[in-house]
Amino acid sequence: MHRIGVDIGGTKIQAVTLDASGAVVHDTRIDTPPSYDGILDAVATLVKQAGDGTVGIGAPGSSASNTGLWRNSNIVACNDRALHADLQQVIGRDIRTGNDANCFALSEAAHGAARGRDIVAFLTIGTGLGGGLVIGGRLITGAHGEAAEFGHTGLPWLADEDLPPRECYCGKRGCVEMYVSGTGLAKEYLLVTGQALTAPAIIEAARRGDTAAGAALTRLQHRLARTCANIVNMVDPDIFVLGGGMAALPELVEELSPLIAQYTFSRTATPVVVRAMFSDSGARGAALLWA
Repeated sequence: MHRIGVDIGGTKIQAVTLDASGAVVHDTRIDTPPSYDGILDAVATLVKQAGDGTVGIGAPGSSASNTGLWRNSNIVACNDRALHADLQQVIGRDIRTGNDANCFALSEAAHGAARGRDIVAFLTIGTGLGGGLVIGGRLITGAHGEAAEFGHTGLPWLADEDLPPRECYCGKRGCVEMYVSGTGLAKEYLLVTGQALTAPAIIEAARRGDTAAGAALTRLQHRLARTCANIVNMVDPDIFVLGGGMAALPELVEELSPLIAQYTFSRTATPVVVRAMFSDSGARGAALLWA
């Protein structure tokens, strides 16, 4: 049976069809419409073009278990809407929906950089910080769909430079995402220097030898290592897979494993890799919601 996966992103929507072997036999991408109804119609059209098969859909955010309404999405048109039910109605068949980072994690565990590993922790580090957890080939979402929300755990082992805890858009203080993300790096640099720069500009400055930028990047590295060590101390993954724009930084990835070991209970290093399946990982993972 074919499996259809749709990845709803902020700039594009991608649909793929996988055959029984997991090979892509159909791949279509369009720009993401600005309106909610436009997104629904676009997904329905892409699914129709993709042919017969099961349908899985990934998107930023998640469905609240008590209301069925979508929440915490950077595609704000989808928030407080019954995204799953509305998509199912316009598509006209049963579907499964999931958080996009969860779909990335599932794809990497099944076909990508973590293939063959038992416990896979996935972190996508870009403007924000998302996460996913796969154990024994099964995506772990939890009783309320909130498992692996690593960005909204508290930053562990606070140091003086982490204080006071930063306000998060979720309403709490000290969430990891406010430190370990492009947004967090920019905030860090602004707090220390009084100068507003984007995360890419800070990284470029660090590579040119700028002391303040280099120090800000080092603090981000250690905060990410502490976050990963906290995950190790709870579920002890076989491997960390990093995605998102900041995962392309060698400074962040290549030095991370030994830094994690400094903070874990056993001082054992856990492998860290960059996700392998960049172009269609989200859509593949959505298709695998039916695996």
